[in-house]
Formats: sequence, C-alpha cells, structure tokens
Amino acid sequence: MKKWLSILMIMLLVLSLGLTGCSSPAEAPAPAEDEEEVAPVDEDVIRIGVFQPLTGANAAGGALEVEGSRLANELYPEVLGKKIELVVVDNRSDAVEAASAVARLIERDNVVAIIGSWGSTFSMAAGDLVRDNQIPTVAASATNPMVTLDNDYYFRVCFLDPFQGTVMANYAYNGLGARTAGIIREVSNDYAVGLARFFEQAFIELTGDDNAIVEISDYNTGDQDFSSQLLNVSGKNPDVIFAPGNFTESALVIQQARNLGIDIPFIGGDTWETPEFIEIGGDAVEGAVFSTFFTSDVAITKESETFLTAYREQYGKEPAAVTALGYDAYILIRDAIERAGEVDSNKIRDEIAKTQGFEGAAGAINLDENGDPVKSAVIKVVENGEFVYLDTIQPF
Repeated sequence: MKKWLSILMIMLLVLSLGLTGCSSPAEAPAPAEDEEEVAPVDEDVIRIGVFQPLTGANAAGGALEVEGSRLANELYPEVLGKKIELVVVDNRSDAVEAASAVARLIERDNVVAIIGSWGSTFSMAAGDLVRDNQIPTVAASATNPMVTLDNDYYFRVCFLDPFQGTVMANYAYNGLGARTAGIIREVSNDYAVGLARFFEQAFIELTGDDNAIVEISDYNTGDQDFSSQLLNVSGKNPDVIFAPGNFTESALVIQQARNLGIDIPFIGGDTWETPEFIEIGGDAVEGAVFSTFFTSDVAITKESETFLTAYREQYGKEPAAVTALGYDAYILIRDAIERAGEVDSNKIRDEIAKTQGFEGAAGAINLDENGDPVKSAVIKVVENGEFVYLDTIQPF
C-alpha cells in the first residue's frame, strides 16, 4: 500500500511540475533587477518604449541615447492631449536579451512605438518582433543596413554604414594621402564587420588597387590583448589603420599600438564618440579620427538650437552625437502620432514612413522607401582630450 501511495505521490508531483512548465512560457518575462515595475495602462497616457544597453559592454552608448530621449520627453511631454510616458528597459548589451526586452515592452507595457537600440546587433535581434507585432520602431544610431531592410516597421534617424565607410575611405585617401590600409575589426560585432567591408570596398575603388587593403585582423568583443593583431597588421606597413569596433576595445587597441611603438594613424567610426573612449585610451588616442552624426559647433536647424540650449542648461556640457539622435527618434515618433491623429500603431507607422523635411536636432530627416534618411556625416578628431570638429561631409 505504501508503495502505491509513493508512486501516486510521485505521479502527482510530476503532473504538477508539468503543468507549471506548460504555463510559464506564456507569462511575461520578469523585469531586470534594475528595472521598475510598470503601472497598469492609463488611457490618458501614451507609452513609448526604449530598449538600450544600460549595463554591459555598450552601456555608455545606450545611456547617451536615453539621455537624449528623456530630454525630448521633458520638452515635449504630451501629444493629442495625452501625457507621453517613456518606458526604458535594459537590453544588457546582449542580442538575446534585446529581443526579450522588446517582448516585455510589447506584451507587458503595451507601448505604441519603440526607440532603440544603440548597437545594430541589438536592433537586428528585435527586428522580427517589432515587425510581427506591428510596433513602429525607430533606431537612433544603428547604422547597419540590415536593421531596416525588408522590415516595414523599423526606421532610423542616422546615416548608414555604406556612406560612413565611404566617408572614412575618402578621408584616408584624400585627407591622409593613404594608398594602403590595414583593418582591425571587432568580428563578433555586426556593426564593425559591415563598416569594415564598406570601407574596404570604397578604399579599393579610390586607389584602383585590389591589394590596397594589406591585412585584416579580427578580435572578439571583450578581448583585452591585441598585440598579435597589431603586429600582424603593422608588419605590412599600411599608411593607415581602420579599426571599427566598440569604444572600449578600440581605445585599448590604439593604446596598445602606441605602447608597441606603432605610430600609424588610426581612424574609425561613430562608436568612438563616448567619454569612455578618451578615458580608457588617454594620451594614446590623441589624433584618432572618426566619423559621427552631429556636431554642437554648428546649429543645423531651429530644433538643433532648442536641443543644444536645453542640454547645456541641464547638463552643463556639450552633447554627444548619439544623444541628439536619441532626441530625434523621440520627436519623430511624437510628430507621427500627432499626424496620425490617434493612438494606433499601424497609423503611426504609416505617418513615420511618410516623413519628409522633418527638422531634427541632428539635421533634416527625409525617409526613403527603406525607412532610412539621407544625411551628412561629421568628422572629428581627439585633440587635447576633447572631440574636436574637423569637417562635414555631404551625401555623395
């Protein structure tokens, strides 16, 4: 009898576990420890989601974009007579978590639109979710073409990597007189791989030499020692080294190059424009040149003036380019809601797609059929521990 009772108890336990296992996937994912529980939806509140890396390797970039979106929300807190609430979630600098973060925004928080993410990899990871759930999403600084390709619900307010790669190839060729180049890229980063490819193509076309790229060396996100890559590339004596990657690893690459006595010029992309790039690289990154989206030296539009005045008053410093883009992503969505005349995600999406001549802080926004704007690029150099404006490059 005891034997059958034991078997029955085991069967009941298994059944109970089975039922629990079946029900748990349907539940909304638990919020991250650093996220607050979101209050129930109020019909007088419009929620716009923001998913950014706020912890992990890319946290500095995500924080800068959130800074811009929050400032825009403070300046323009309402639309259609309703309060706009920003719901910010952390994608933890991880592609899998990026998808989970967006799922929470859609399923738990009932957002009508989304901003994000810093890092093309994280934006791409969320692409299917925003498309399948028909939630319009605007990337601030995700430059990889794949973010918006074949996705009617993903847009962006920044230029694309084919343009950025060409800008830096032209700078290397015309500005530095380079005829050969080496590439050190963060191979685990979709942004870095794509940007390196576009630079390579443009540089070869400029030089007319199929062998103009003398060496390509790879490293992974989180690596700390780059001596083998540096010795491999510098051993081919390139005139310049193009090193697209995250700000932390890129700064370490340049720092270690200088420690090895390698004095070849380094150039890169927009991810370098964070305070951490200079803090980590120190004197070694002096003279490093990169492309970016915006400069506070010149107010491009009336909205630029509004943004710069408000930012300087609140933070007492100059804004990063991605901060201006985080601001623009918010005001573009708000404008689309106003044009739609109602809080309907599909109608908001349609209005975003129609955007032409919209004045953002980082310039006018005219979206093409892929949801991408045609915009100018800015070139900056690290000088005396500051990011200094060099030039503005118009679209080719």
